[in-house]
Amino acid sequence: MITLIKKILLLPAACLIPFLTGCNNCPSTATVEEIIDPAIYASLPFKMDKVEQPTFPDYSVNIIDFGAKPDGITLNTKAINDAIKQVNEKGGGKVIIPEGLWLTGPIELLSNVNLYTEKNALVLFSADHSLYPIINTSFEGLKTRRCQSPLSARNAENIAITGHGVFDGNGDTWRPTKKDKLTEGQWNKLVASGGVVDADGRIWYPSEGALKGAILSKDNFNVPRGELTDADWDYMRDWLRPVLLSFIKCNKVLLEGATFKNSPSWCLHPLSCENITINKVTVSNPWYSQNGDALDLESCNKALIVNNSFDAGDDGICLKSGKDEQGRKRGEPCQNVIVMNNTVLHGHGGFVVGSEMSGGVNNIYVDNCTFMGTDVGLRFKSNRGRGGLVENIYISNINMINIPNEALIFNLYYGGKGRGEDPNQDDKKVETTIPPVTEETPIFRNIFIKDVTCNGAGRAVFFNGLPEMRIQNINMENIIVSNAKEGVVLSEADEVNMKNIKIELLKDGNSLKMQNVSNVTIDGKSHAEIGAAGEELNF
Repeated sequence: MITLIKKILLLPAACLIPFLTGCNNCPSTATVEEIIDPAIYASLPFKMDKVEQPTFPDYSVNIIDFGAKPDGITLNTKAINDAIKQVNEKGGGKVIIPEGLWLTGPIELLSNVNLYTEKNALVLFSADHSLYPIINTSFEGLKTRRCQSPLSARNAENIAITGHGVFDGNGDTWRPTKKDKLTEGQWNKLVASGGVVDADGRIWYPSEGALKGAILSKDNFNVPRGELTDADWDYMRDWLRPVLLSFIKCNKVLLEGATFKNSPSWCLHPLSCENITINKVTVSNPWYSQNGDALDLESCNKALIVNNSFDAGDDGICLKSGKDEQGRKRGEPCQNVIVMNNTVLHGHGGFVVGSEMSGGVNNIYVDNCTFMGTDVGLRFKSNRGRGGLVENIYISNINMINIPNEALIFNLYYGGKGRGEDPNQDDKKVETTIPPVTEETPIFRNIFIKDVTCNGAGRAVFFNGLPEMRIQNINMENIIVSNAKEGVVLSEADEVNMKNIKIELLKDGNSLKMQNVSNVTIDGKSHAEIGAAGEELNF
């Protein structure tokens, strides 16, 4: 694996000032060299064109001039959107949101507009859900209806959200909440605030309509099934909680400096976008926030995810490309992505691929990232029915602490169990029911992981592949996991190459267990075939 430049090289101070200060008099254009050292593109282990940056004319307006008031009472939806429209009609520029508390409904960004927030600017999206129209969109990889996102853009070019302000999605008014994620006092206070609790007494919903949406979405994640009328959809409005930021089919996008928090569902969701840069952004969601992913980059091409801090209620940095037949039909892989110098706090995974990856994920470079307290560190997930090809993933220089589950996991039985994982499962019976390989079979191969250190893990590594399509050509080098409850477990994998792996367990036991694997190489020693009986040893 090629060693890449790990840190952004310093540029002349005059070039960096606009990006460090976010001042109102910033130059109207940004170049990729000011975001990341251009030499990195030549060093990547795959060919990738430079990510293009948006450019803006030297023109700006202030939302106050359009009647906006920072009193936290006045609804400023029209004023902010009128300012955006005027700048768009003038050919582009900057819309300034100054210091203050700005209550608003949904904001729609248009081409050639940089929405800039000054320091101490707090944009609070209204808790009145009727302000968010129900629209046709995509969520969790499927076509569906959702409420319009607080921040959105569609088919726009040269757009940005920059500065120092905060966008608060008021997500607590939308999200269902599980009882086991709150203290008894918090749960009682939530129930007393209104809403309804499900029949099992386990989940609180903001309304009866939200509960109905959950019932109609059973076994289909968050997308309701059935023949539904417009009145049905309107009744379920509280269930149709939007992502905080939805950019669809946009080109040359920059998110920089701002804070995005308390999202109704996912926080940042660029879909089918090209040339997107997310730099020095903060995402902050409560750890209990249901589906509170920080970033879901879906079916995007050419992206820089650099210098960010993500605190999530679900996955941290997640790459997706659609779900099942709809994702395969869309056929838009998430590809050519650089993820560098990011920190993830809490969340279900630090860096994640899937589970909706039916359009494929390839040419991904992840370097110099820190995960602290995420449920899983590096997480690859999918299952039968998805299809899609995940390959050419390069991960290096990852530091982790306090990972309660796996530091690294490949789970092709997302939501289920694989051969040998369930002690009550009859492996001989499973062998006779292995399905054929079809377009619905997900493929994970050619993945390179090196220089990973983790202190504290439930299990160091877990491979849970499919017997009909094993995880293929996975390369791990210089991996140290200490204070782990369990070591490395490999199941249904082919061509696993491990070099300089060190696992320190909290109790006595073997640090490596292998079952139904082939062509495993450990520090140069080969293991051609290990069957269902398995084999245990130490590194």
